[in-house]
Amino acid sequence: MEDSTLWWVVAGVLVAAELVTGTFYLLMLALGAAAGAVGAHLGLAIAVQVLLAGIVGGGASALWHVLRSKRQGTPSGTDTLLDVGQTVQVATWQADGSTQVHYRGAQWSARLAPSASGTSPQPGTHRISGVQGSQLLLEKL
Repeated sequence: MEDSTLWWVVAGVLVAAELVTGTFYLLMLALGAAAGAVGAHLGLAIAVQVLLAGIVGGGASALWHVLRSKRQGTPSGTDTLLDVGQTVQVATWQADGSTQVHYRGAQWSARLAPSASGTSPQPGTHRISGVQGSQLLLEKL
């Protein structure tokens, strides 16, 4: 089997692994493997192919990491800022301290915000003080 074929197989396996896991960094490493395959097609020595794959894959991963860290100014995204301060009606609380509220046309899971701990959950109007994942954090008005 030729070196280029091995590189393309490695690139394909990395892409398949990315599809299964959702780890975008694996696509960057697949780019490196593709660069190694191109090096093999050009007739470069195996050491140069590995170096090329490492530089391209590692560089792409590092660049992706830098770009991602710059974009993450708000941990939950900009929609969170739109939700904070809005009010919802709580009909009942469950024994575990959670509830379901109707907000933005859908049912949302909600619980009391950590700042409201120590108070017992009561039905009524609540303000959204934050969002944790897909769960609203509420404070009693």
